Amino acid sequence: MTKRLLDLVCSLVASLILLPFIIFTYLLVRLSSPGPAIYWSKRVGKNNQLFWMPKFRSMLIDTPAVATHLLQNSQSFLTPVGTFIRKTSLDELPQLWSIFNGDMSFVGPRPALFNQEDLILLRTQMGIDRLTPGLTGWAQVNGRDELDIATKVDFDYQYLQRQTFVFDLKILWLTFVKVIRSEGVVH
Repeated sequence: MTKRLLDLVCSLVASLILLPFIIFTYLLVRLSSPGPAIYWSKRVGKNNQLFWMPKFRSMLIDTPAVATHLLQNSQSFLTPVGTFIRKTSLDELPQLWSIFNGDMSFVGPRPALFNQEDLILLRTQMGIDRLTPGLTGWAQVNGRDELDIATKVDFDYQYLQRQTFVFDLKILWLTFVKVIRSEGVVH
């Protein structure tokens, strides 16, 4: 309950502080490629319930709804600003809405795409599905896009076992450092 209250308050405060970056990114996406600035992605949340997660659109309109690493030549699907907003994690800013709404938390396992059946199955077997997915997580600060599914699930399980307020703060700090350095972003 305390984590939810912190997520609610912090998502409001972060939205206000980051509003100039949100507006900037919105305009950048809209002016650089046709289509909406926000892409709503069907994701797996707590207890494997599906929800719609917003992101600033970094891919072209008709890109298949699969994990980026499954696309052949994923670079060809990126919008003109797609690489930039991914490397800077600006594409994630709309997820403050999902945190405010309660579908996500600041820290937890990243929400799987609805069709990532192997990831969903492993997380369910390990009990990770009981966690609220996060904007960032232990797996993200330990490799992000570079991790294979088994390793990602292992880090998610470590988080399940170790989650505390202090551990969440450590993950948030490490996330900040990784974002500043643009570490772990492959696509």
